[in-house]
Amino acid sequence: MSAATEALARRVGTLRRARARQGRRVALVLAALLAAGVALTLSLGQTLTPPGEVLRVLMGQNVPGAGFTVGELRLPRAVLSVLAGASFGLAGVVMQTMLRNPLASPDIIGISAGASAAAVFAIVLLGWSGAAVSLIAVTAGLAVALAIYLLAWRNGVAGARLILVGIGISAMLDSVIAYVLSRAPSWTLQEAMRWLTGSVNGATPEQALPLVISLAVFGGMLAALRREVEAMRLGDDAAAALGVGLARARALVVVAAVGLIAVATAVTGPIAFVAFLSGPIAARICGPGRAPMAAAALTGAALVLFGDYAGQHLLPGRCPVGVVTGALGAPYLIYLIVRANRTGGQI
Repeated sequence: MSAATEALARRVGTLRRARARQGRRVALVLAALLAAGVALTLSLGQTLTPPGEVLRVLMGQNVPGAGFTVGELRLPRAVLSVLAGASFGLAGVVMQTMLRNPLASPDIIGISAGASAAAVFAIVLLGWSGAAVSLIAVTAGLAVALAIYLLAWRNGVAGARLILVGIGISAMLDSVIAYVLSRAPSWTLQEAMRWLTGSVNGATPEQALPLVISLAVFGGMLAALRREVEAMRLGDDAAAALGVGLARARALVVVAAVGLIAVATAVTGPIAFVAFLSGPIAARICGPGRAPMAAAALTGAALVLFGDYAGQHLLPGRCPVGVVTGALGAPYLIYLIVRANRTGGQI
């Protein structure tokens, strides 16, 4: 190995270590911000609960008043917000990174719409509720993702083709949802609309278990595929040159991302634009040239947590978190489309 090559290798190694340190610092800052947000939501609501009482409840002590307010109402809601937001954020950023397009978010390309259509069908026409609705939503999300992948396959999967196919299927599924809702009796319409909006209202500890398992399994898969995801950011040719098996890596990333989004959607409903926004926000914080998985997961958790708090306590009336995140995400989507028009189609 020549001296120039050795110097280049040392420089690359130094740059990687510096970026890793920066990533850890950013993740620690975001984790601290998220912890502060959890503490805020546990202490401050319609009534103020002193931090000391909150801590005693978390330690398992029986505190009159605070035991119900914090332990039964606020804590499950905060935990569900964090877990669902992390799932949406992580799924969104790996899809956007793999396909090198910010529009390649599961809630844009139809995966969330597939879960939603199945859930509304089960609620309105079959009269199902609870775990049965969640199961059919997960199954439908996986089936729609497979259909999009197969329809977009043509000697490989190009990002733009997959996005266009996904948007078309999403429009079809939205029509199915509208048709089913138009035939819904009044006693099931309200439940279906509440589920479609995306909400953590009525959160229970039991709802957190599927999300914990999903994050452990699918999040672990994505952590193991971190090198492949970062390589795919550079393009197919560069990733192949770095020794990445593109077909296998893409299939595993899609399975993990769809699993995360389907389980989260089944539990909370399709919380709008969290998967879409988390990656770009995390990239702004971390800087260019990175696949900010941990940062995107923490950003998604913070978006759902603070969005739910704002919807419950800061806005007129009480709004589900999906309304708040939808209000944040829609202007960004319009911005991307306007920028694409100005740059000749490059988003």
